[in-house]
Order: sequence, then structure tokens, then C-alpha cells
Amino acid sequence: MIEKIKELTKDTAIYGVSTIVSRFLNFLLVPFYTHVFIPKEYGVSSNVYAFIAFISILYIYGMDVAFQKYTANAPEENKKVLFSTPFIFVIITSVIFSIFIFILHNPFNELMKVPDKHSSLIYYMIWIMLFDSIVLVPFANLRLQRKARLFALIKMTNVFIQIALNVILIFVFKIGIKGIFISNLAASVITFVMLMPEIKRFFILKINKIELKKMLLFGIPYVPASIGATIVQVIDRPLVQRIAGDEALGIYQANYRLGIFMMLIVSMFQYAWQPFLLTNAKEKNAKEIFAKVLTLFVLAASLVWIVLSMFIDNLMTIHIFGRSIIQERYWSGLHIVPVVLLAYIFHGMYVNFTAGIYIENKNKYLPIITGAGAAINILANLVLIPLKGNLGGIMGAALATLAAYVVMAGMIFILAQKYYPIKYEYKKVISILSLMISCITVYYLLYYSGSLSIPLKVLIIVIYILLLFALKVIKKEEILQTVKLFQRKTRV
Repeated sequence: MIEKIKELTKDTAIYGVSTIVSRFLNFLLVPFYTHVFIPKEYGVSSNVYAFIAFISILYIYGMDVAFQKYTANAPEENKKVLFSTPFIFVIITSVIFSIFIFILHNPFNELMKVPDKHSSLIYYMIWIMLFDSIVLVPFANLRLQRKARLFALIKMTNVFIQIALNVILIFVFKIGIKGIFISNLAASVITFVMLMPEIKRFFILKINKIELKKMLLFGIPYVPASIGATIVQVIDRPLVQRIAGDEALGIYQANYRLGIFMMLIVSMFQYAWQPFLLTNAKEKNAKEIFAKVLTLFVLAASLVWIVLSMFIDNLMTIHIFGRSIIQERYWSGLHIVPVVLLAYIFHGMYVNFTAGIYIENKNKYLPIITGAGAAINILANLVLIPLKGNLGGIMGAALATLAAYVVMAGMIFILAQKYYPIKYEYKKVISILSLMISCITVYYLLYYSGSLSIPLKVLIIVIYILLLFALKVIKKEEILQTVKLFQRKTRV
């Protein structure tokens, strides 16, 4: 048992590091895009990718998850047919979906509000979704075989190809936003080619109807939850585009992506949290440990948040070799970053609260929670984006995302407490959140009044930290003891 858990922890670390590094490398393209594209052009590409995120759910319809479910413990002699059944069926349905979109490309372009001069982007979009969908089952198979290093290598290669081709096609050959999609398609094709040896090992030209039916019945119910989660993540893009225009969307997307600093923290926490959960779920003091983890996460994330919130504008506008990190025409959206960072913190709390849901096998409630988050996000976007003043426009979209994650965290907390009650350190967590809300309120009052300066930012940070000590949220000896406990448990 211990050896199995060690294997899981090791593999999770590889998957986690590769994913985090990939996301950070992708983020490096954001400053590049802001220097070569006007906001309106960047907004068009952002909107198309939002639709790719939605449509891709229908392309795979949970078959990668279903494949893992029914293959993990299957006899070795059955694994080829269990691999080939969903793999072939996904290829067939993906081709059908792609032909359907190709035939209706004009209505799809109108739906996505793509300008005529960029109408050809839909063809790249079709091929990207096709190749990305047919590699999901092979990638899932790599995970079942515990080929974490090969999985990570292929993923990282995909990212490096995209970055290199983006620079070559956009900066050298100057082909515009089309270069983003060509780079993506090339990387997707090469990913498929790299997976071909693994595909050949397991592929046979056969579909088992009985196994296919089981997989469809298991996988399709994942679609609503996936759609809900995707709506929370990307619905703000098309709504900003439709209500405020392509230029506003370009500015919004560039600055929203700066939330990656908190997203990476949440991602690292999530990858560490899952194996930690497994190793400690049956411990006598498991609930006490889980409560402490929440406090430490919120505390650590809040310290990163307060510093980034105060100085993200100074960091992004500083000139290095005569150029700022984010091009000046995008600076008008920097004020949304503190809200985006805060939204990711609530997402991290949501991840923490999933402990009780998974331990008690109450996953069936997740579509309801993500659906509620999606509904709140859409409604808040529709109400806030059209508003004039400080709460409208792209700030309204950022606030809508924050509202969605707050609702999701609150709902999953209530549900988890019903089935797996944990006595959290409410006083400390509420104190931290209250201080954060107070600081962000002061920040925006000073920001919108035009009186925010670097000395005032430093003063806000100092006061924030002093209040954490005054409210006894931070105790040096307690932190050291908890960190040692966490390290000991993860080494088990």
C-alpha cells in the first residue's frame, strides 16, 4: 500500500510540474502578443479559443474518463479492444462534428462574431479540435501505464513548438493572428505523431459494442459538469466581446492572464493536495490536518495576493531594454488583476473543500455546483459589463468570475460539511478574508481617486501583515509545527 501511494505521489509530481511549467511558458506568449497585436486582434483570437473550449467538450464527451474507468483493472488480454473501442469511436464522431462545422462555417463565424478578414480561422479551429480530441484517449492510456515521463515530454514538446512557431510566424513572417492558430495546429499534429508508437501498440480495428455502451453511459454524464466548469472559466470572453467589443476583450484577456501567478499556486496546491488527501484520509486526526491545510493555504495565498495586487501594475509597466512587459495599450486593464487573483484564491478553497466530497463519494453533486457557478457567472456578466463607471466593463467581467468561484466554494463547503464535517479554524480564515476585502477596498478607493502611490502600497502591505499578527492569525511556532507535520505526512 505504501509503495503504491509513493508511486502515485511521484507520478503526480511529474504531471504537476509539467503542467505548471507548460502553463507558465504559455503565459510568456502574453507579453509577446501585446507587443505585436492591437487589442482588437487579440480579442478576436481570445474569443475563438473560448468557443474551442466549449465545443471540445462535445468532441470528447467524457470518453477519456470512461476509458480509464473500464480499463484500469481490466485483464491484459482485453486492453487492446478497450483502447480501440473509444479511440475509433472518438475519431468517427470527431470527423462527423468537424464536417458539420465545416459545412456550417458561415453561421459559426457569425455566432463567434469573427470579422470577415479572419473568417479562415474557423478551418484551423476545426483541425485543432479534431487532433486534440483524438489524442485524449492515448494520453489517458499513458497515465494508466504510468508513463508519466513520456506524458510530460510530449506535453512540453507541444508547448515549445507552439512558442517557437508563434515567434517565427508572427514576428518574423508577420502573418498576424493566423500564426497563433497555425502554431497550435502544428503542435497538435506533432503531438499525434509522437503518440503513434503507443497507439500502434494497442490499436486493433475493432469496436466492442457492449464496452462502448458502458463507456458512453459513464462518460456522457460528465458533459454537463464539464460544460459548467468551462462556462465559469471562459464565458466572460464571448460576453465581453459581444457587449464591449473586440478591443475590450483583447485588453481583458491580456490582463486576466496575469492571474497566472495565483493560478500556478492553486495548481501546485491541487497537485499536492490530491495525493496528500489519499495518504491521510484514514488518519485519526485527518480532519484536524485538513482544517490546518485550509488555513495555511489561505494565509500563504493571501500574502502572495497582497504583494501582487499592490505592485502588478508597477511590474508590468516597468521598462526593460526600452520595452515594458505588457505593451502600453493594454495598461488600462491592469486594475482587474487583484480581482482575478482573488478569484483564484476562492478556487483554491473550492479545491480544499472537495476533500469531503471525494472521501464520501458524493461526486454526483459536482455538476449542480459547477452549474450554479456557471449561472451566476453568466448573470453577473450580463448585469455588470454594460454598467458605466468603475464596476462595469472588463471590471464587471472580473467581478463576475470572482462571484462564480465564491458561490462554488460556498456551495461545496456546505455540501461537504453535511457528509464529512470538519471543524475549520473559522476565526483565522474569516479574519484573513476580512483583511483582504478591507485592503482591496482601500486599494481601489485610492486607485480611482488617483492618489495611489508606491509608499501607500508598501504601507498597506505592512499594515496587512501587522494585523495578521495582531489577530493571532500568524504564530511562528504553529506554522513551523504544521509545516513539519505536512512534510512528514507526504513522505509516508
